Amino acid sequence: MNRSIRKASAILKVDPTKYTFLKNTVSVIIISIGIIIVFQLIPELRKLGMPLFAGAGVLTAVIGFASQQALSNIVGGVFIVMFRPFRVGDLIKIGTMHTGTVEDITLRHTVIRDFENRRIIVPNAIMNNEVVENSNITDERVCLRFEVNIAYDADTDKALDLLQRVAEAHPLCIDIRSKSDTASGMPKVRVGVVNLTDSAVVLRAWIWTANPSDSFALRFDMFKTIKSRFQDEGVEIPLPQRVVHIKREQ
Repeated sequence: MNRSIRKASAILKVDPTKYTFLKNTVSVIIISIGIIIVFQLIPELRKLGMPLFAGAGVLTAVIGFASQQALSNIVGGVFIVMFRPFRVGDLIKIGTMHTGTVEDITLRHTVIRDFENRRIIVPNAIMNNEVVENSNITDERVCLRFEVNIAYDADTDKALDLLQRVAEAHPLCIDIRSKSDTASGMPKVRVGVVNLTDSAVVLRAWIWTANPSDSFALRFDMFKTIKSRFQDEGVEIPLPQRVVHIKREQ
């Protein structure tokens, strides 16, 4: 089943999530049927099984209570496959807790691989109750909001021009403008002043990338490159400053 699912998903170019969930479901059914057949074929086990099944009514309430959480996880897994808020291979963020790539969806839980290559096991019931941020559900493109501070004495126009040119020259920056946008003179990367803090002017560039991984890499490159360019061009990146007033008692 594993080989067939991988091969079929690659050929058809479809989401393997539903097939993975089907595989896990079929595995549980096959194991259950196998246990029943073993009890039926071996006389000693069949004799042992009779009193066990006879006492099943007594254990029903206990088992039902103990399996409430397990059942909610199974139902949650079914809802995930049906409504597909995320799929295997999607980059998601669960509430404020974890971020990573969906690696597998089982009957009980969802396996997420984070950026440190660790596996995070989240029960399906929790996945259905949390707010999930999905970076791949419809459009993988990401608008990176890159911010940098400059001193109040610095040339703001010069800094904005440098920021725009550095961002547009980066190979991971993509152009999402339409023909009419290009004709009207809309820049590939928009820049502007977004805040005035106690000790700095905050500049921001809106940079589009093809996917979250490119956005992650571009952010680090921009910090390194923009620091060097600002130093070369004499644009000051300020240190935090505080003004202290000392009053003398008369």
